[in-house]
Amino acid sequence: MPIRRLPPETVNRIAAGEVVERPASAVKELVENALDAGASRVEVQADGGGLTRLLIADDGSGMGPDELPLAVERHATSKLVPDAAGDYDLLRIATLGFRGEALPSIGSVARLSIASRTRGSADAFAILVEGGATGQVSPAAFPGPHGARVEVRDLFYATPARLKFMKSERAEALAITEELKRQAMAHEAVGFTLDLDGRRTLRLPAEAPGPEGRLARLASIMGRDFSDNALAIDHEREGVRLSGFAGLPTYNRGNAAHQYLFVNGRPVRDRLLQGALRAAYADFLARDRHPLAALFIELDPSLVDVNVHPAKAEVRFRDPALVRGLIVSGLRHALAAAGHRAATTVSAEALSGLRPAYTPPPSASGFSAWRMGGWTGAAAAPAIPGLEEVSARAEHAFEPPPGLSEAPAPAAVFDPVDYPLGAARSQLHETYIVAQTRDGIVIVDQHAAHERLVYERMKQEMEGGGVVRQALLLPEVVELDPAEAERVAARAEELAALGLVLEPFGPGAVLVRETPALLGETDVAGLVRDIADDLSENGQALALKERLEEVCGTLACHGSVRAGRRLTAPEMNALLRQMEATPHSGQCNHGRPTYVELKLADIEKLFGRR
Repeated sequence: MPIRRLPPETVNRIAAGEVVERPASAVKELVENALDAGASRVEVQADGGGLTRLLIADDGSGMGPDELPLAVERHATSKLVPDAAGDYDLLRIATLGFRGEALPSIGSVARLSIASRTRGSADAFAILVEGGATGQVSPAAFPGPHGARVEVRDLFYATPARLKFMKSERAEALAITEELKRQAMAHEAVGFTLDLDGRRTLRLPAEAPGPEGRLARLASIMGRDFSDNALAIDHEREGVRLSGFAGLPTYNRGNAAHQYLFVNGRPVRDRLLQGALRAAYADFLARDRHPLAALFIELDPSLVDVNVHPAKAEVRFRDPALVRGLIVSGLRHALAAAGHRAATTVSAEALSGLRPAYTPPPSASGFSAWRMGGWTGAAAAPAIPGLEEVSARAEHAFEPPPGLSEAPAPAAVFDPVDYPLGAARSQLHETYIVAQTRDGIVIVDQHAAHERLVYERMKQEMEGGGVVRQALLLPEVVELDPAEAERVAARAEELAALGLVLEPFGPGAVLVRETPALLGETDVAGLVRDIADDLSENGQALALKERLEEVCGTLACHGSVRAGRRLTAPEMNALLRQMEATPHSGQCNHGRPTYVELKLADIEKLFGRR
C-alpha cells in the first residue's frame, strides 16, 4: 500500500485519542493549564458527566488576542522556554503541561470556546474551535479582572465511535471529581470548586502553603480521620525530597484507592512508587489490606522523564532505586517514630460497638448473679496471685503514715497510671489485660501484643548478627534468562548478607550453595526466580526479605504468650512497659490493633454522665 500523509484533522483526532480519553482527561489538561498560568482559584463545572458541557475558569495570567490562535495550534506552548541558543530542553520540564496538544486535541473532537483577559488589560477576547475548524478572534465579555474561561461542549461529537466507550454519566462525573481532588491535593494554596449538573459538590478554599495547609487540604478530601491518624513524612537524599503524610498501619483499607502519589506537583500512577509504598508497610499489614497515604516527591526536572505517557500519568526516574529506597526508608522511619501509637478509629469503633444495657436483678439475694456485658459476678475468677497486694501497695503509696501528719510532705512517687499504657488492673478471660491510665482505660490483646514484641526482637537479632545460613547437601543449579542470571549474580554480596549464597554458573544459571536457616526446606529455584523478578522490576531482592520476615512472623506467633494463659500483675505490667518501648507495638504483624484505649470522657458519655 502507498504511504499517504494524513490530513491535519485526522492527525488532531489521533492526538485527541491519546490525550483526551474521557471528560476527566480534558479536565486534567485544562486545570493544569490554569495552574501553570498562576491561578489562585479554579472553578470547574460539568454537565452530563462532562460529555454535554465542561467549563474551567481561573484567575491566572490570561492570554492576549495574539496568543489565542497559537493556543489552539498543535505543538504551540508557553510551557517551554528556549535557552540562549534558541534550543528547547525537553529533559527539564518545570511545568505541569508540556506537549502543546491539549487544546487543539479537545477542539478537534468537541466545540471549544476560550475567553481570556490578561493582567492589566481592559479588553477580553475569545476564540472558537469546532471539530478542528478554528474561528476568528473576537472581543468578548469576561466576568473577572484577568484569567481564562474554557468551555467544552459536546465532547467527542466529531468522533461518535468514541462515545460508545464512555461509561455512565455518574461514572464520568466521579472520575472528574477524583481528578480534581488529586490536583487540589498537590496545590493546597489554590482554591477549587466543582459543580456537577448545577449542584456544588466540592468546595476547597485555599490553604496556607506548607505542611499544615497541606494536611488541612488532605483532611478535607480524605476525611478528618486521616489527619488524626497521619504521620508526617519529610526526608531528603541526594537531592530528592519526599514529603507528605501516611496513615498508621491500624488505619487501613481493603483497596489501594486512597493512595495518592505526586512527582513535582503532578499526580501520577507509577508502579515503582506503589511498590515502594507496599514494601514499606509489608511488615505491618496483611496482604489484603492497604495503607492510606499522600506522598510528594520533589527532584530536579532533569532527573525524571515526564514525557513517557501522552496523558502524563506515568514518569520515569533516572535513578529509580534511589527514589524507591527513599520512600521505603522514609516511611519506615516515620512508622518507627510512631512507637506504640494506634489509630484513633480503633477506640471509636470499639465505643460504637458498646450498647448500654440494664437487666433488673430478680431479687436482692440474686444480685451476685446479675450479668452485665457478659461479666458474671457469681462466676468471677479468683484474683491473680499477688495482684491485690500490689494494688494495695500502690494505693497506699501516697498516704502519710499515722502520726506523721505534720511532718514534711514526702517526695512525689511516680504513679504507674501515668505511663502511656497505664497500670495493669486485671485480666479478662485470660486473654485481655485491662489497664488504668490517668484519663481512661486500656484493653490489651496479650497474644497480639507479645507477638509483635517477639517479632521486633527477632528482626533486631537478625539485623545485628546476620542471618544464619545452612549449607545445601548438594548445591542446586537454577536456570534463568541470561540477563536475569547476570542481575542475580551481581547482587551476590547483598544476598549473602540475607543468608543466600550463590555464584554464577554459566551464561544462564546460578549455583546456590547456602540458604537462610530460617526458611528450613524451601523451594530454592522458586526463591531465586522470585528474586530475579524483584531485581528486574524494583531493583531490590524483596522476595527474600519478605520470606524471612514472614518466617520471623510465624515464629513470633508460636513463641509469644498465648491467649488463655493467666498472667501475674508484674507480668502484665512488664508487657505494657515493653510495648511502650518497642516501635510498631500498636499493631500485630497483620495490621490489627494490639490495644484499644477508651477515654474516661467517652465512657462517661456511654452512661449519660456527660
